[in-house]
Amino acid sequence: MSQTPTRAGARGPIPALLPRGYGHQFVVYGDACSGVPGAAHEKTFAGVNDIVRRLAPQPQFIVFAGDEIAGLTSDPELLRSQWRHWLDNEMAWVDRCAIPIWHSTGNHTTYDQMSAQIFRTTLNLPRNGPAGQEGLAYWVRRGDLLIVFVNTLSIELGGEGFVETQWLGDTLRKHVDASYKLVVGHHPIFPVNGYAHSCQRQVAPEIAPAFWDTLRAQGVLAYLCSHILAFDVQVHGGVLQICTGGAGTAHRMPEGVEYLHCVQMAVDAKGLRCQALDMDGQVREHLAWPAEKQTMANELALPHGAFAAPIACPCDHAGMVLRFAGQTSWASQGAAQTLLSTRLAGELEPLWLGLRGPEQRLTAILHHAPARSPHYWFGGPIHPGNPFDIEVMLNPDMGPGGIMYRAAGHQGWTSMSAASPWGLERVQPSRDWCIGHCGGDAADRPFRGVELAASLSW
Repeated sequence: MSQTPTRAGARGPIPALLPRGYGHQFVVYGDACSGVPGAAHEKTFAGVNDIVRRLAPQPQFIVFAGDEIAGLTSDPELLRSQWRHWLDNEMAWVDRCAIPIWHSTGNHTTYDQMSAQIFRTTLNLPRNGPAGQEGLAYWVRRGDLLIVFVNTLSIELGGEGFVETQWLGDTLRKHVDASYKLVVGHHPIFPVNGYAHSCQRQVAPEIAPAFWDTLRAQGVLAYLCSHILAFDVQVHGGVLQICTGGAGTAHRMPEGVEYLHCVQMAVDAKGLRCQALDMDGQVREHLAWPAEKQTMANELALPHGAFAAPIACPCDHAGMVLRFAGQTSWASQGAAQTLLSTRLAGELEPLWLGLRGPEQRLTAILHHAPARSPHYWFGGPIHPGNPFDIEVMLNPDMGPGGIMYRAAGHQGWTSMSAASPWGLERVQPSRDWCIGHCGGDAADRPFRGVELAASLSW
């Protein structure tokens, strides 16, 4: 996401993003792991709560994406005492009649039958979920906004990492009239910052594809989650995954890059906007989606070879779209082939975009600092001998999720996969571009197919 911070006045109000016309504005955060008086996370959680309290105007509601308390104990009385401290002390500042709080299950709070039952009875959430998961999975309707809370720790289906999908699809279909649909769960579906492991880091791989297909088919705008202690935005098939694990757990994933935060959002007919606010009230990252609604005023065919580009890449625009069409080679044997490379004197290419490997897989390589290893992003394969027509969006506002691709003319963007906690925002802009090979050397990683055509929209 954008890394240009803005600072609120010391201890003063923090301007909230508001709907552009009719809509909804709210706060999402998760992973406080608090509830223990005097413990380290109580102090950090209080700091994040102070930022929420300073929002002006206050949110219409709060979504907490799980792990409110430290939990993970076999002692039910200890677990109840943590919930009491969290609700009656740490969150006492919230008038829950005016600002309702809706919760997702989490691995610190619903890890066995005992803890799940305490979660139910303590929070008294709607009981409209699937059989056996009442009060754990549920839905909330606010006018034209539907929010579905799923239980990514379904004991009935296997425990942590397993989530029911049939009820989710049925619920979304029953609310087909909702203008805006959000789904909330604790575990990410797609890895965040390279932290990947079935069930431990994200939803089980045998469940995840059907889950995401349901979101896509039913027009869900975003899936909101936490669990990974980071702020991250990706898009897959046109549906956002927004991860916000920054409500108080003191360590980060990774340290030195991520930060404690809350996320304030606004949803309206033009889309979704969000701002991640750190402990100083600074807007550390922000996003407006769909990004293409902010761009596409200009379109230009790009020549082969090296040239001075019309705009810097990456740029400060909310997004720029590169389109490449042609036919891949039958005989590449996996050699790297350039679609686009940018140049800075004396440096490796800040951005290289092309095809690599026997499947001719779409790949982006970012080099952000001298003497540091580049980072890699991977898209889908473009098999040897096949025609292709693809678009690649570059959006520095989206961090590592901001390199996206799709078949030209299709609706849904998908973030290329990576194991990096940063993205285009760290890359030095360049106006020296080259199409079809690298820089001034036509023999350096040339495109080996035929009829390569490139264009730019911004």
